[in-house]
Amino acid sequence: MLKLRAVLGLTRASLRHISSTGGVRNAEAAVASSADKLTIPVPEGVDKPANPKLVSIVDNIAALNLLEVSELSGLLKKRLNLPDAALMPAGFAAAPMAAAPVDEEEAAPKVVKTSFKVKLVKFDEKQKVALIKEVKNLLEGMNLVQAKKFVESAPTIVKEDIPKEEAEKLKEAFTKVGAVIEIE
Repeated sequence: MLKLRAVLGLTRASLRHISSTGGVRNAEAAVASSADKLTIPVPEGVDKPANPKLVSIVDNIAALNLLEVSELSGLLKKRLNLPDAALMPAGFAAAPMAAAPVDEEEAAPKVVKTSFKVKLVKFDEKQKVALIKEVKNLLEGMNLVQAKKFVESAPTIVKEDIPKEEAEKLKEAFTKVGAVIEIE
């Protein structure tokens, strides 16, 4: 009787009426049949089990190639009366759309590169000795052995974070002795 009251939310008076009329068995049967239809809610933090019908649809769509997906999109637009243009998100105001279009060059801030990287890509084997001497002279703190290892490890970065003028001077000096230099 208490179970019936808790499940159906009945008052004591209504329970007395049901029991006096002999409807207790009918009410318990109704509660039992409705319990079969009830599902236990999924706890928080746990993924809800997917609907098998939807899983089947997703599997079918995933098996389509790009042309079939495009055709599917067109059919859905027709069936659901969707416009061809993308819908605007709710947060956008209509006023910016009314303004005249701005050139992309004007809208994007111009980025001026101030630091450059000089990279030794390759060198002429006939002028290897001259290049080693030039590396030793132009790069501070290098002895002849270090300069030789540096040149032989090409492609390698000669200097980083230097101004454009210095990068151009290094490129010119190394190009004269048979090196191929890139400025990035």
